[in-house]
Formats: sequence, C-alpha cells, structure tokens
Amino acid sequence: MAAVFLVTLYEYSPLFYITVVFVCFLVTSGLVLGWFGLGVPVILRNSEETESSTRVLKKRMRQVKNPFGLEIPHPATASVTKGITLTPDCLEDCILTCYWGCSVQKLHEALQKHVYCFRIKTPQALEDALYSEYLYRQQYFIKKNDKEEKYCQLPEDARVVDFGPVPRSRYPLIALLTLADEEDREIYDIISMVAVIHIPDESYRLSCRILYQYLLLAQGQYHDLKQLFMSANSAAPSSSDTSSGERSTDRSLLEKAGLAEEEPELHEENSKDCVVCQNGTVNWVLLPCRHACLCDGCIKYFQQCPMCRQFVQESFPLCSKKEQDEDELTRILQDVLPGRVF
Repeated sequence: MAAVFLVTLYEYSPLFYITVVFVCFLVTSGLVLGWFGLGVPVILRNSEETESSTRVLKKRMRQVKNPFGLEIPHPATASVTKGITLTPDCLEDCILTCYWGCSVQKLHEALQKHVYCFRIKTPQALEDALYSEYLYRQQYFIKKNDKEEKYCQLPEDARVVDFGPVPRSRYPLIALLTLADEEDREIYDIISMVAVIHIPDESYRLSCRILYQYLLLAQGQYHDLKQLFMSANSAAPSSSDTSSGERSTDRSLLEKAGLAEEEPELHEENSKDCVVCQNGTVNWVLLPCRHACLCDGCIKYFQQCPMCRQFVQESFPLCSKKEQDEDELTRILQDVLPGRVF
C-alpha cells in the first residue's frame, strides 16, 4: 500500500519522492554514526547516550606537597652582565645554589643519573653529576617562609657577555633548591627542584623567564612542572604591561630555539566559573592541552576541549569532592559569621 502511494506521488511530483528518500538517508546515516559514537549532532542522541559515549579517561593523580617555590621579581632588568634577582619561597629551610653557564648535555645526564644512579638531594650531588661543567657557582641559605630577594651575578673577571648563538651548548643559569635539613628530606616526596632560567645577553635578547622546572622525587623520578591554562585570568598580569611588538619578538625567538608552545588567546571575564554552564566552579584539567575550564557537572559531556577544540585524552580534578565540600562549608560559615575566623 505504501509503495503504491509513493509511486502515485512520484508520477505527480518526482521532486517530492526524491526529497523523502534523501531525508530517510540522512536520518539513517545519523543514527548509524551515533551508534558508533562518532561526531554527529547531539540532537540525534539522547542525554544518556551522549554522557556514556563521550566520557574521557580520568587520570590517576597522587597529591604531594612541593616545599619549593622560585620567582623572578624583576625580569625586565635581568641580563648576563647586570645579573638577576631571584625570590625563593620555601616551606622549610633550604639552600639555593646558582650555576652560571651550565652545560645543557651534562644537566640532562644529571637528571638521568638521579633516576638510575644516585639521588640528587644536595648541591654536591648535582655538581658530581655535572662534572663541574659550569662557569661560576653561587650559594645562599634560605630560611623557612623567607621571601627575601637574592641577587645573582657573574664576577667581572669572568668576562662573559653572551653564551653564543642558538642552539646553545650552555644554559645561562641553573637554580637548584634543596632541603637544608636531613630530617626534612625524609618527610617530603620532592627533595629538590631544578629551574632552567634564560637571561638575555648580547646575542639572544629573549626576555628573562623560567624555561623549565624539574621536580626531583626521593623515589628516583623527576617531573617537568607544566603551566595550566586557566579560564580565569584574574591572577595573570595585564596584557598592557607588555607591548604586542615585544610579545611577537619573544615568540619568534622561542620558535628559533624550539621552545615555543601554543599559547591560547583567552578573552574570558575574570571569573572562576565553568566556561560552559557559567555556574559550577572550575575543577577539571584537560590533557594534553592543559586547559582548566570545566566543572564537575560538565566534564562528562565533552570529548573535545571547549576552549581549543583539541581532543581530550585524559583529565584530572584540581581538588577532590571532600575538599570542595570543606571549602564550601568554610565559605558559608564566613558569610554567616563574618566576624569569626575559621
């Protein structure tokens, strides 16, 4: 009966018959693709199918306390000839050791020795691994929670004005932070931190910055500390502080050195809310793009990062559900009793 009806319509209106067949083809293709979880419009699948098919792997994380912190308070004034100011911020008494002109190859060999040979938990251990392949060494004792600025500079008799063209065989400055007390090394999983610092000179005028930070663990591993790209940029410095010309120059110099990373242009408001629902608190970091932009409720609906559209391989939370509940309870109590400190 249906066939007779379609044939009759075809005799009077071929265009209508072709349209019906085309619509049936589109619906069938959408259902088939949706069954296999491919990128089809969400409207073709219900919410349960969307949630189950787009859930990404949750990366297993282990929370550790990092006793080391290092900042460059005045990067614009730093240079090889004038020196650099560093501000350590440590949870325990530490030793800051600076190595000028450290060999690139020897440093990475030293990191491998930390994994396979001996632990680098003192300045002497690193110097043994480097085979003294550096030009000058400075050392400072850092008291607990002391944020006093430390000034580092090459001596005048060194007569070093640059470290050669790119690619270089020596890093301008390596900063090593180690725990001063033997007992503290037994408490913390992270026993030392190595920071690779670029300082501008005559041949390479890229602005001063920390290129790499390696956290060395007592178990024999080391991790490269990476920056997270937050959806809220309230803590970031104002873009007006640096001109677009300087940023483009630094970008080109980084590309020549092979150190450039994709820097997403974030224009969101200064808010810590989820970029999707604008209601929940940002709690999830997406890998490998390292964008922190989703809340607990929205993370299960995305296979691609909503900010850069890169496919998400893994994700991990910034804090657990228990920690979130405790923070929320503290905030509520402070709102109810503003005169009390908890």
